Amino acid sequence: MKVINRICKDCFLMDKKIQIAAIAVAAVFSILVLTSPTDPIPLPELNSNSKGDFVTILAENLDKPRAIAVSDDRIFVTEKDGMIRVIQNNTLLESPLATLRAADVFDGGLLGITVHPNFSNNHYLYVFLTYDENGNLWNKILRITESKNKLVDAETIFDKIPGSSFTNGGFIKFGPDEKLYVGTGTVSDASHLPQDLNSLSGKILRLNDDGSIPDDNPFSNSPVYSLGHRNPQGMTWDNDGNLFVAEFGPEKNDEINLIQPGKNYGWPEQQCSGNENFQDAILCYDPSIEPGGILFYSGDTLNFESSFIMASMRASNLYQLDFEEGLSSQKSILSGIGRVRDVVQGQDGSLYVITSNTDGKGFPDSMDDKLLRILK
Repeated sequence: MKVINRICKDCFLMDKKIQIAAIAVAAVFSILVLTSPTDPIPLPELNSNSKGDFVTILAENLDKPRAIAVSDDRIFVTEKDGMIRVIQNNTLLESPLATLRAADVFDGGLLGITVHPNFSNNHYLYVFLTYDENGNLWNKILRITESKNKLVDAETIFDKIPGSSFTNGGFIKFGPDEKLYVGTGTVSDASHLPQDLNSLSGKILRLNDDGSIPDDNPFSNSPVYSLGHRNPQGMTWDNDGNLFVAEFGPEKNDEINLIQPGKNYGWPEQQCSGNENFQDAILCYDPSIEPGGILFYSGDTLNFESSFIMASMRASNLYQLDFEEGLSSQKSILSGIGRVRDVVQGQDGSLYVITSNTDGKGFPDSMDDKLLRILK
């Protein structure tokens, strides 16, 4: 997987064209959603294998949503300003599960969320939170115990991850090994902390479920799993247990990386490829598409030509693609909803998607932001 695929300059619209197109798309979509939020609408740009798939709007008027977690009959969504929202029985509950004190910065706050592998018994939720302490920005991981959609306890299990106004990373997920993986961002594009093993900045971290360090991590007594990252935005594992991470470049060179323990992915010395001292990205986007959540689809409910699914904010699409075939295989699954922030797979094989039009970079309509479900 050393071959680098670079998207050509003509494959995606440049900023002004994207903005014009987004306005037109938002207008079309606002017409579509004037019906009841529970009415299914056909998928735009259907492929030949997905004629029976539909999009259902489960929730509207979410405020700067960032990430989704699914368990049992509930969906949990973080809102950047500090709320954990709950969707149960296809209904957004009026009261949030929790309201946390988050830093008021452009791309920080309450970010990632995940559920414990044994959530149905222990009711543990994990969130990634940016906070301000005496004028300094930090990030921490909280383990929340909930009961009947209410917070029972909140415990900080990992702290003092350097924070930033713009590049905090923030995605957290449990891997197939039931360890907690965390993507952290750099404090600034001029910082070399991602190359410093003693810093938590610009890393993929691997933790036990209580925040302690696993004995089999690649660096002794260190939570660092890989280093040299700029701003991780999504992570997923394929059926063979390989970990993939999507991350923002500075203005171009967004990357999809195959993460191997102990390896260095180059930032800020390398973008995508070119230095034999660092790992090459397996996909590189120039210009940027702002990748969000990613996943390998493992269900049999929906029929996709490729299993890798990726949300894109700047390109305003939900995509499928095949790593072996590269960027030429990239096809839209869902468009016409503006910026797409995160995508996860439900227990029934459906997909859940959140938009990101109220994040300060989009063109929200009166009902944004939305949680949508793609199903049969």
